Amino acid sequence: MFNKKSQPEKSLRQRALEYLGKREYSYKELGQKLKPYIDENDDVDSITAILNDFKTRGWLSDVRFTEQMVHARRARFGSSKIIHELREKGVESTLIECAVEQLKETELASAKEIWQKKYKNVPVNREEWVKQARFLQSRGFGFDVIKKVLNQQITDE
Repeated sequence: MFNKKSQPEKSLRQRALEYLGKREYSYKELGQKLKPYIDENDDVDSITAILNDFKTRGWLSDVRFTEQMVHARRARFGSSKIIHELREKGVESTLIECAVEQLKETELASAKEIWQKKYKNVPVNREEWVKQARFLQSRGFGFDVIKKVLNQQITDE
């Protein structure tokens, strides 16, 4: 029978590589994932050294992480929700500004697409309009985009 306790403990470097093998991480996020595994032989400086080494080698990139996050989220969420997530993950403001420019180009089309998946009919009264607007707002779209989507749907029909 295989015993878990007989396995050698993974190093911080091995754990970091395993995490990066599964998906992209931001610098801050990967550091937070590794913190619980610090033992008496390691300290926070060892995490910083590993992260800096990975960044130098090109294995860890906030630019790649931001691009991947924007690409993965844009079909389901608006710019404000994606921006909030990027800030939580510790992405630099300059990278977030570039992502905003990229998101703003397609935000109206994304909002229309998301709205059409959820609602087949235009709002016929104020309550339905408010309900649909709240849905789009919860997805991270701004009020100007929401108004364009809902009012355009009314005028199209």
